Amino acid sequence: MPENTLPKPPQHTAQLQQRIKQLETHLASENPQLLGVVTSFRKLDKIAYRLGLLNTDQSYATEVPWWPLISILGTFSAGKSSFINYYLDSELQLTGNQAVDDKFTVITYGRDGTSRTIPGRALDADPRFPFYGISDDIEEVEKGEGSKIDTYMQLKALPSDVLKGKILIDSPGFDADDQRTATLRITDRIVNLSDLVLVFFDARHPEPGAMKDTLRHLVTEAMERADSNKFIYILNQIDSTAREDNPEEVVAAWQRSLAQNGLTAGRFYRIYNPNIELQIEDETVKARFEQKRDADLADIQERMDQVEVERAYRIVGALEHTAKQISENWIPMVSRLRSKWRRFILWGDGTLLSAYAALAIWYTLRSEDSVATIMESLPAPEIIGGIVAATILITHILVRRTSTKMIFSWIHKKMERGEEQQIMLRAMRKNTSFWSPILRKSPSGWSRHTLNRVMNIIGDCDTHTQKLNDRYTMPSGIDKSAADRDPASPENLGAESEETTPQ
Repeated sequence: MPENTLPKPPQHTAQLQQRIKQLETHLASENPQLLGVVTSFRKLDKIAYRLGLLNTDQSYATEVPWWPLISILGTFSAGKSSFINYYLDSELQLTGNQAVDDKFTVITYGRDGTSRTIPGRALDADPRFPFYGISDDIEEVEKGEGSKIDTYMQLKALPSDVLKGKILIDSPGFDADDQRTATLRITDRIVNLSDLVLVFFDARHPEPGAMKDTLRHLVTEAMERADSNKFIYILNQIDSTAREDNPEEVVAAWQRSLAQNGLTAGRFYRIYNPNIELQIEDETVKARFEQKRDADLADIQERMDQVEVERAYRIVGALEHTAKQISENWIPMVSRLRSKWRRFILWGDGTLLSAYAALAIWYTLRSEDSVATIMESLPAPEIIGGIVAATILITHILVRRTSTKMIFSWIHKKMERGEEQQIMLRAMRKNTSFWSPILRKSPSGWSRHTLNRVMNIIGDCDTHTQKLNDRYTMPSGIDKSAADRDPASPENLGAESEETTPQ
C-alpha cells in the first residue's frame, strides 16, 4: 500500500449500529446507569467522524470493554495457572514447574455445563472480547503471523459462578529479555483494557536483579501509568521459603528490587497454593504462614469481586479521556501537520510560478524582437488567460499531490507505529482532500462550536459519575426508597414543612 494513502473505510455502519443497540439492551438490564455513557460515546463518535479521527465503521463505544476484565501476568512458573485453578475451583489450566502453556487464554463463563477450549480465531472475530481484531496488530509487528492467531491465544469456557459478569485472561510466562514483539504487543493491549492486573513473581527464584528488563516492563512502565492503582503485585509460592527459614530475606530482596523499579507504595501480597499441604514441623510457624496467606488471598479475591464497580467508573473515565485527547492532543497535532502541509504547497506553488515568470522574462530579454513585436505575435488575450490559468491550476494540483505524499511519508517515518499514527493518517486524509482549502488554518470540521460540544461531553462525565455514586454510595445514610415509604422520615418531614410554609 502506498505510504500516502489509507485503505478506504468499509461502510459497515448498519452492523456497527446493531452492535451498539445490543450493548444498550445488555446495559438496560445489567447496569442502566451506563446507558447515558453510551449516548455520550455516540455524540463523541459524530464529532470524530467530522474530524476524520474515526472511520465510519468505528466507534469509541466498541473500543471499551464493557465487561469487567482481570488479567494475570507474571514470570515463568510463578504459579499463575495454579492460582486461577484455585480461584475457579477447577483444574482448568495446566500447571507445572516448567512453562506448560505458551498461549494467552481468555476464560469466560460457559452455559452448557462443561468446560471447553475454543480456537483463538473466535476471539479475533468477536467484538465482545478484548482481542477483537488482534490479528491485524500482530501482522503489523510481525509479517505473516497475523494468520497464525491460534498459536497465540485460545478461549476457554467454564460453568463457574465466579466467572459470571467478568472475564479472566491468563498469559504465558513473561520474559521481556526474550519476548517476541507480537507477544509484547498483545500484553500491552491486555494491560490497557484490564480493570485489574495481577502480577505474579516466583519466591523460589529470589534473584530479581537478574531480570531487569522484565521488571521494567511489568513494574516501571506500570507505575508511570495514570491507572497504576489497578496493578496488584503478588509474591507467590512463598511456602518454599519456610523450608529454608528465610522468608524475610526473600521478601526484602523482592521489595528492594521492586522499589528500585518504582514500586515504593502499595500492598505487596504473599501467598501460596492452599491446596498444597505445607510441610512445616513447627506448628507456630505453620500457623503464621497460613494466617498471612489466608488474609492476602481474601484481600485479592475481594478486589477481584469489586472489579465490576471499578469497570463502571473506568468506562466513564475512558469517555472523558478520549474527549480530552481530541481537544488537547489530537486536534493540535492535526493542526501542526496541516500547517506543515500548507507550507509545502505554498512554497512549491511560489517556487514553480516564480520559475515560470523568470523563464518568460528571460525569453523576452534574450529575444531580438521588441516587446511590442512579441506581444503582437501572441494569441488573443482570452487564449493567453486560459493558458495561464490552466498552467497555474495544473501546477497547484501537482504541488498539492506531492505535498500530500510528503506529509504522509513524514507521518510514517517520524511517528511511532500504533493507534496514534493511524489516527493522524485518517485525519490527514480528510484534511488533504481536494476540497480542503489550503488557507484554512484549523482542521476540517473543527470550530468553536465543535469545541463546545466536546467540552459538554466532558461535563457530562461528571453527571455520569454522580449517577454511579448514587448507586454505590450514600453519604447521608438514608435509603431514599425507604424514605419514600416512611412519612416520618427526616427527608419527608422536611418536604412537608416546605409545603405548609406560607409563601
